[in-house]
Amino acid sequence: MQKEFVHLHNHSEYSLLDGMLRITDIDGKPSKFLQKISKEKIPALAITDHGNMYGAIPFYKNATKVGVKPIIGCELYITEGDRKDKTKDKFKLGHITALVRNNEGYSNLVEMLSMAYIEGFYYYPRIDFELLEKYKEGIIFLSGCVESLLAKYILEDKFDKAMEIADKFKSILGKENYYIELMHHNLEKEKKVIKPLIDIANQLSLELVATNDCHYEFKEDAFAHEVHVCISTGAVLSDKDRMKMETDQLYFKSADEMYELFKDFPSSLKNTVEIAQRCAFKLEKDKIYLPKFEIPKIYNEKFKDLDEAQFEYLKDLCEEGLKERFGKIPKEYEERLSYELGVIKTTGFSSYFLIVMDFIKYARENKIPVGPGRGSGAGSLVSYALKITKIDPLKHNLLFERFLNPSRNSMPDLDIDFSDKGREEVINYVIGKYGKENVANIITYGTIMAKTAIKDVGRVLGFSVTEMNKITKLIESDSLSEAINNPDIKKIRDLSEEHKKLFDIATKIEGLKRHTGIHAAGKVITDAPVYKYVPLAQREGVITTQYDGEILTELGLLKIDFLGLRTLSVIEEAVNMIKKEKPNFDIDNIPFDDKKTFELLSQGKTTGVFQLESDGMKKLVKNLKPSVFSDISALVALYRPGPIEAGMIDSFVNRKHGKEKITYEHPMLEDVLKDTYGTIIYQEQVMEIAKKLANFPPEDADKLRKAMGKKIPEEMEKAREQFLKGCEKNAIPSKIATKIFDHMYKFAGYGFNKSHSVAYAVLAYQTAYLKANYPLEFTISLLSSEIGHNAIGSEQKENKMVTYIEEAMNLGFEILPPDVNHSYPKFSSEIYNGKTGIRFALTAIKNIGDSVALEIVEEREKNGPYRSLSDFISRNNSRQFNKKVIESLAKGGAFDGIMKEADRNLKRTKALDISINSPSSILSLNSNALFEMSQEKILTEHEVLKNEKEVLGFYLSGNPLVNFKKIMKMISTNTISTLLDGSACENSKVIISGMITSYRITKTKKNDSMAKLQVEDLTESIGVTLFPKQFKLCKNCISNDSIVVIEGILKKSDFTNQKYEILADYVYEIFDFIQKRIKNFIIFFEGKQIMTEDMKELKEIKKVLEANRDDNGAKVYFVLRSLNNIQYTVETSIFVKINREIIKKIEKIIGVNSWRIS
Repeated sequence: MQKEFVHLHNHSEYSLLDGMLRITDIDGKPSKFLQKISKEKIPALAITDHGNMYGAIPFYKNATKVGVKPIIGCELYITEGDRKDKTKDKFKLGHITALVRNNEGYSNLVEMLSMAYIEGFYYYPRIDFELLEKYKEGIIFLSGCVESLLAKYILEDKFDKAMEIADKFKSILGKENYYIELMHHNLEKEKKVIKPLIDIANQLSLELVATNDCHYEFKEDAFAHEVHVCISTGAVLSDKDRMKMETDQLYFKSADEMYELFKDFPSSLKNTVEIAQRCAFKLEKDKIYLPKFEIPKIYNEKFKDLDEAQFEYLKDLCEEGLKERFGKIPKEYEERLSYELGVIKTTGFSSYFLIVMDFIKYARENKIPVGPGRGSGAGSLVSYALKITKIDPLKHNLLFERFLNPSRNSMPDLDIDFSDKGREEVINYVIGKYGKENVANIITYGTIMAKTAIKDVGRVLGFSVTEMNKITKLIESDSLSEAINNPDIKKIRDLSEEHKKLFDIATKIEGLKRHTGIHAAGKVITDAPVYKYVPLAQREGVITTQYDGEILTELGLLKIDFLGLRTLSVIEEAVNMIKKEKPNFDIDNIPFDDKKTFELLSQGKTTGVFQLESDGMKKLVKNLKPSVFSDISALVALYRPGPIEAGMIDSFVNRKHGKEKITYEHPMLEDVLKDTYGTIIYQEQVMEIAKKLANFPPEDADKLRKAMGKKIPEEMEKAREQFLKGCEKNAIPSKIATKIFDHMYKFAGYGFNKSHSVAYAVLAYQTAYLKANYPLEFTISLLSSEIGHNAIGSEQKENKMVTYIEEAMNLGFEILPPDVNHSYPKFSSEIYNGKTGIRFALTAIKNIGDSVALEIVEEREKNGPYRSLSDFISRNNSRQFNKKVIESLAKGGAFDGIMKEADRNLKRTKALDISINSPSSILSLNSNALFEMSQEKILTEHEVLKNEKEVLGFYLSGNPLVNFKKIMKMISTNTISTLLDGSACENSKVIISGMITSYRITKTKKNDSMAKLQVEDLTESIGVTLFPKQFKLCKNCISNDSIVVIEGILKKSDFTNQKYEILADYVYEIFDFIQKRIKNFIIFFEGKQIMTEDMKELKEIKKVLEANRDDNGAKVYFVLRSLNNIQYTVETSIFVKINREIIKKIEKIIGVNSWRIS
């Protein structure tokens, strides 16, 4: 007979960086651990994570799926004193195990744990006896592990105090809900407490329960757990004082093992089963919990039922909204509105729309830009009527059922875009309206991925950072089990036992939860305090839910994503500038057939245009040459990996331009597919075909869309049968119907949400329209939007500020440098030398914040231009004008206009000299003394440009490539401009040199890393592609601003806006190329004669050469003249390593034109 035992004390992966029992595998299915429990016929399982319920719902769902009864619990921290008292070490803190018995118990545990975070958090979320008394109902408590209050007093030889505490628990909880917990992990502390605990149980008539403090599945996982804990504590295994596990017994023991351990206490084993049977929590499903929305009293008086009153109010608002838009509501709009309202009434979501409408109305009334729509919600006429969205769904053939239909039992999902600057204000409005306790942030979870697993474990095991980086650079797949198939990785793993251990442990922890975060946009809004529905946590002082957004939605709670979209701020600022000249300008009423806009798009000039500015998209836009708005919507939908790989883009472009014939399997398809040239691009088209050809009801059409997207065979067969039968009723032959269905199935996986595509296409068109018709205002706004966001100092992120400044210059606007007498906080227009220029913004200089910039401008406007640097400092002497601020202004050239020196480098030198002193010491000097200060050495051109790059993010007044002009000319076969103008033949080998201005690492279909670079010389810029093999060889010299030499093949470009690109064979750092490829170093003693007084120069040169001797270097030749003026080339026996220093020294001795390399 099988021994019955249920584990009631288990730590899942949600006991972050401690527990290793998996709830969910990497593929999203119930873990192998849960599946194993199911196969072994273990009837139930509890999870009791440390001070949290993070994993409660995933555990409940997955355990239920595999047929194991889930018992939700938590290992709580309880203080003897007041939970609100945060005095260190004042009160003893202990563990206590809580198990949910029923639904009341679940609610109580949720609320009690929330209070532990909100009121009791001090290092740990702490409950106290007051909370225990308040929330005890429906929960079974076990006395806890060796860290319990009872055990701690026993270990201090205070048995009577332990008895007193146990009696207190018993009197509060009742003897039937409080068990004395016994553990046996071969720990000395446990051996000391087990007999006293049994004595307490006997004296107080309490039942015993046997548990194992399970943290991992198998005994052999103990070492991996040790490493896992080191990751958590930041320790390495060699640390003597690190937190150590003194046992290897924290694994999931079998019933036989538990019976052997507790054979002397059989009731403690039997009680595990009895407790499991008593626990009968059932998660409530298909319930919706919307906060109450205040509606006018007249509706409450007229309609007794609240839902009906809210519905009637919603209906009236919709009708008013459509009348405002159309005057008399067109019949088709009346019918669509009636249908949508019917679905909303059936599903009970009236208040949902009213809630969303309300905060969007607030945003619009307070001049906070709101997006035209996002996601499937843009397909709702109700949303359009309520001004939640600006997209007319009938005009664009958008489907409401894609958003909401009668068969849907989960909350609708209206994600809203607000301008990045106004988003927080809207959130504060919502908090004010519904109450601080009723709005909470949403938690997110970070997972240990393959590379992180290697780095974390490697650090703990004592591997060097260099070695870890070497390994992780080779990992190009999402899982270690796949990565190990790479021969290079396999070779490293087999180097030693330690390397094998590294990979074994990393594989064991990969995919486990690692840390929590806060959702960037999501908020949950409830009718009562959020902790009445879900447990709350605290992270760095911020209250969040313990459940993530997906679970909150499943539980029927209102989750809103308040998204910040910078493009809305760009549009707003551009429109505000335009309105100064054209007060009636309205971006929402621009013509959607503007010739200039479509010309700009057709030329691929889409830098700064929303969604259309990547290199690949520019190429696509240029090839497609959009002529109608639906083309732009299609672009947004098509430019994704799936459609690109399926060849859908080429087909779409060719069909538009008549290069590929448009055919329809049946005439009824034309209405659905004509706007996309016979190609299925949108999910809604699949739904429309099903409705039109096979009479699918709207909700069935949506089910078909979902089934095709997921490609579930059983569901697909049912759908096929329904489709064929429906087509048969419309006299569509079975053969054609089958062909259409197969065609739908093929493209449905690539289909995109049309409602979202149309909404974002509106923003794309609006930004393109502004750029085409109001380029100055648009560019200024675009540049200002990058302040605080541009990637100064970042290697891999594109510095958009540089990109947009280059685009401004391409549009004919001169970029004027920062100037304390002309710049404003943001970018601004200025007439300079009779032309319109764009003046650099003060806040775009590193370390210059809004308040500093504002003070500079306000002082200037109040008391006139600054006359000198001392004048500037004396007039701006508040605390915020520290050394860093003055130094940054100096480095950026903002003082150049008020410095008396003629030379720019001298201006910068003196300004920087002054900034090194604190403002107080500067102010103590008179103006003469101020300008007597100087460095011993004037800044070089290189130093000036380096300073500009440091504080502006790019070189504004010059180009560092100038210093390499001579070398670049000698080693390059072509300049970039000659390549682009067709002077070189396609497929020819070329060598170019220049500076990497940006680069991007991407993945191939095989998940190999490759790179795309943008390289410029003094003439032009070109795209360079490194495929995986080349990238692997050259990746160490790829970084922004690196001066490089590239060998490769010239090809026509498929991915950039230029005619040609280079497919690189190799990329060298410039002096690395010289050292590896240059064979001859020729030194000219031009005009010098041998055997004269000038021979001393030859000696100095020889001295320099001797100091740089390198047998693997370039051979040195001298070119000189004899006394009779005959030129000689002298081959020496010297080989040198050519570098920047040797060239500088030679030029100093005999001049800048004194050498050549070949």
